[in-house]
Order: sequence, then structure tokens, then C-alpha cells
Amino acid sequence: MSSPTNSTNVQQQGGVGGSSSSSSSLYPIHLLMDELKSEDVVLRLSSIRRLSTIALALGPKRTREELIPFLQDQLDDEDEVLLVLAEELGNFAEYVGGNQYAYLILGPLENLAAVEETLVRDKAAESISKLSTLLNQQQVEEHLLPLLTRLARGDWFTSRTSACALFASPYPIASENIQNELRKLFSVLTTDETPMVRRAAAKALGPFAKSVAEVPNQQSILISEIIPLYHKLATDDQDSVRLLTIPDLIEISKALNPDQVKEHILEPLRSSVTDKSWRVRYMVANEFVGLAEGVGESIIREELVNAFVGLLKDNEAEVRTAAAGQIPGFAKLVDKEVILAKILPCVRDLSTDSSQHVRASLAMQISGLAPLLGTDSTVENLLPLFLQLLKDDFSDVRLNLIGKLDMVNDVIGIERLSQALLPAIMELAEDKQWRVRQAIIEYIPLLAQQLGVQFFDDKLGQLCMSWLGDTVFSIREAATINLKKLTDVFGVEWAKTTIIPKVLEMGDHQNYLYRMTTIFAITTMAPSLNVSIIKETVLQSALNLASDPIPNIRFNVAKCLETLALVLNSSTEGQELISRKVLPALKKLQEDSDADVRFFATKAVERTTGGDGESNGEPMGKLTTLKPQLILRPFVTSELVIC
Repeated sequence: MSSPTNSTNVQQQGGVGGSSSSSSSLYPIHLLMDELKSEDVVLRLSSIRRLSTIALALGPKRTREELIPFLQDQLDDEDEVLLVLAEELGNFAEYVGGNQYAYLILGPLENLAAVEETLVRDKAAESISKLSTLLNQQQVEEHLLPLLTRLARGDWFTSRTSACALFASPYPIASENIQNELRKLFSVLTTDETPMVRRAAAKALGPFAKSVAEVPNQQSILISEIIPLYHKLATDDQDSVRLLTIPDLIEISKALNPDQVKEHILEPLRSSVTDKSWRVRYMVANEFVGLAEGVGESIIREELVNAFVGLLKDNEAEVRTAAAGQIPGFAKLVDKEVILAKILPCVRDLSTDSSQHVRASLAMQISGLAPLLGTDSTVENLLPLFLQLLKDDFSDVRLNLIGKLDMVNDVIGIERLSQALLPAIMELAEDKQWRVRQAIIEYIPLLAQQLGVQFFDDKLGQLCMSWLGDTVFSIREAATINLKKLTDVFGVEWAKTTIIPKVLEMGDHQNYLYRMTTIFAITTMAPSLNVSIIKETVLQSALNLASDPIPNIRFNVAKCLETLALVLNSSTEGQELISRKVLPALKKLQEDSDADVRFFATKAVERTTGGDGESNGEPMGKLTTLKPQLILRPFVTSELVIC
């Protein structure tokens, strides 16, 4: 909704008010007409987005009498304009005078619901559904039902597909007679000769069934009228229709008791699980947890366990991929013995599946079994599979598993997990795929927190430092952030003796990228350090690099000094350091021969001395962009190849 300020501006421009002239009061609607006739699509889009402001200027009465009729004729336009119009009209009830006049907006939306573009039709149907909940019984009968009838019986399939989505919202508030009409209309659409309409009906059946079930004393109608519609669509000769009935099955089963589910739903469910089309089986696999939760414990135990095993062993990789994604969710609904006897053998098979996508899906979900199996079973059955997946040739498999190891850690503890997986993690730390290395870096602080300082220094310390010299920028960036997190975990004294000396040592390297990394690391770690450590260690190194021959390093030194000053400013000693060392260095950089260095130095001085803006310890990715002249200067060293 537009702000009062905007509406006031429009009123002032258009002269709308008690003392305005007749001609000036027409300004908003004429302005809209002119802009909608413009050849500039951006201008027309902007005009439509300001509809609420124009309606406020016109007032409810003129909006009903002038703006709505005008919009009803505005269909000859670009699809993106019509899409915005359909969305705006869904929130337009307050501008026409409230709920009692909301039915007037249905006219333009009916036209939009019949256009060719699917996105526009869907948005128009969504807006009609939203407005229909504002209508009373009489308005539903007088205005919405005729609209639905026209759309449902339209000559073009476009209007009939839109009609399918409009039954669920008004049904609970309609009178009994209108409800009968709505069910009859919907029944006709489920047998439409056009597959697109039947698809739309299948998609809308679930919400419609839910609305029917919410009406008191209509359980019998759900069974006698709605379930037969589901059966009809579930046996359609088009698999694109059948697959859309799976969500319907979930909604209907939620409204039935276990005996009714067995009587009316079980057979269609069996047929869907073994459907000849892999697309239908894929949809069943993808929605399997929802299906299981809807049908109840007895059917899960008697029918769905074997059905799930069948999907995990399906001939199509897409079906196995979807089923693998449901493993932990379905496992929560069965006993531990069933998991070990039925599901775990399938998991072992999937871990060596010929499809890399199946293995990646399994790796994403397998950790979810650990809380269900407990410590001993996880160690015995899952850890070997983790090791196998961590060594998978496909990088996404390794990446997906690494991202979920915290769930396993909660069950068996970091010590046992690290003992089992540390060799594999060390290997992955040097993986050829940089995203895998990055995932390992992000996992290091968790390992460090659980393993303790001694274990970390012995096993992982050198590894963390090696990432600072990685050939990929994102790894070096993640490595500096990792050092800050480690400082937060182990404390600044540990950082002072363990990592800061190694970081500062890189500041003397002949390759400018190492020196750049030193500045990035200092800048990133600064908020976690105290005044004493900055004074004794990192400040002098940053000041030394202020005279580096590479301009990129010098202007990042300016940024670094700005961040350090923010920390130093917290104490009297730090403020003295700023005056004595930081500001003189920044002022010297203000006189640098490079324009970028002068710019960032001046900016740092302004912020450090209390000018506008605040310093922020940005990650190194936001600190710099290589200057063009540096990109043209390749560096080849024994450690890195930079192009």
C-alpha cells in the first residue's frame, strides 16, 4: 500500500479535494490513461504499480465508477504489465470502499484469468480467490458463481484452467445450494476433453477437498462425490494428470479415519506406487513422507514399508533420487528394527548407486538416520557409509555429506567422529574441487570447539594456515574468516602465539597475493582482538605494508587501519595509538600517487576522526577488486600461478 505522503503528493498534483476544480480532479485518471498508452513498458509497469496511490487520490466512489471500468479494458498489453495488474487488484478491496464493494474488482480479474499467458492467469486466479473470501453469501451467489460458470464453460481452455483454482476459497462461506453448484461445475472440469484443464483440476482437487472437509456434516459428500473425482483423475490416460493427484491423495487421506482410508484410498495408492509411468512414481517418492503421515500407522506398517523399499530400488534413477530424499523423514515413522532390517540394506545399495545424483541425494539425508539409530548402530552401520561417501568421485556427494555431519556429531560425539573421519577430512581439505575445500573450512570451527586446543594444534593447525595460500580466492577468504572464528573459540592469547605470527610472516612474501592475504586476515580478525595484541603484533605489520609497491595492497591497508582504529578507539591507550601511528599513516596515504589509495585513505581518515559513516569489518571479498593494471601483471611463483 502506498504511503500517505505519496497519496498527498498525487492529491496536490491532481488538485483532488473539496476546493479543486473539476478539470484538475480528473488528473490522476488521465495521467494513468496517458502512461498506459506509452510505448515504454517500464513506464506502464510503474503506472500499474502506482494504482493504489491513484485510487487513494480518486477516493472509493470514483475508483469504483471510473478506475475499475477503465482497467477492465486494459488487456491489450505486455504480459509483465498484466501480471503486475493481476497482483495489484488482489489487494484492491480497501480502495473501492471495503469488503462490500470487493465484488466490483472481479470484472477486470475475470478478463485476466482468460488470457493466454499462464503466469498472468495464475496470478489473476490467486487474486480472485483472495477476494472471494471477503464476499458474503449473497455476493458469492450473485457475482462469483456467474463468474465461475462463465470461466468453467468458456470456449478456450485458458479460462477453464483458471476456473479450477477458484472453487476452494469460496466454498466454506457459500450457501448449501451454491455449494452443490460448485461441486457440479468442478465435476465437469475433471472430465474436460483438454488435458491441460484436467491437469488444472487435478492440481486444484486437494485444496477443494480440504475445503469440503472443513464444512460441518459434509464427510459423506467428501466420500460420495470428491473421492470418485480423485479416482477418475488418478486413472487418467495422461501421466501428467495422474502425477498431480498425489498431493490430492494426501489431503483427502487427512480428512478420513483409518478404516475409510483403507476402504477408499489404499487401492489407488498401490496403483500409484507401481504406476507404469516413472513420473508418477517419482511424485509418489517425492511426497512419500506426506502420504505416510496421512494414511496412519497400520497402513505404514502393512503397506508402505515395502512400497518405500520398492521405490528405493526403482529402475529409474530419478525415482531413487526422490526416494533417497525421503529416507530420514519416513524412518521417523517406523521402528528402529524396521530401519535396520528393511531401509538400511537399501541405503547401502544406494551408497554405491550408478547414478551420482542418487548418491548425492543420499549423502544429503543419510545423517538424519543417526539420531534414530543411536550411538552403537550409527558407529556400526553408518560410519562406514560416511567414509565411503566422503571418498566419492562426485564432488556434490562429498559436499552434501560434510554439510550435515553436525547431526552425527550430536549422536556419537566429536571425538569418535573425528577419529573415524579425520583422515578423510584431511584428504578432502586438499580436494581438487574448491567448494569441497570451502565446506571443510567452514566445518573446522565446530571440530576445533569439540576437540580442544591441543588436538587442534597437533592435527589441524598447519592445515588451516595452508589455506591462506590457496590458489582460489574464495578459499583464502574463507580461511581468514575461519581464523577469526578460531580466535573466538580459543581466545586471543592462543591467536597471539599460534596464528598471528604465521599470518604476519606472510607479509614479507615476495608474491603480492600473500601480502594481500596478510592484510585481509588482519582486517577480518581485528574485531576479535584486543588493544594490547593489536599494539604488540598486527599494527606494525599493517603500517609496514602501507609502503608496499602494489597499489591494491596500499588501499587495503587504508581499510585495514580504519577497522583497527575502530577497535583501538575503545580505550585511552588505543586512542593514543590512533593519534600517534594510525592517522599519520593514513595521511601519508592521502598523498599517494594512486587515486584509489588516496580515495580509501581519505575515507578512512574521515571515519576514524569522527566524520560521517562507520567502519565495518567487511570480509575480504568486499574489501577489494583488483585494479586493471594489476590484472595485466601475471605473477608466477613456486607456490602459486596467478593469471
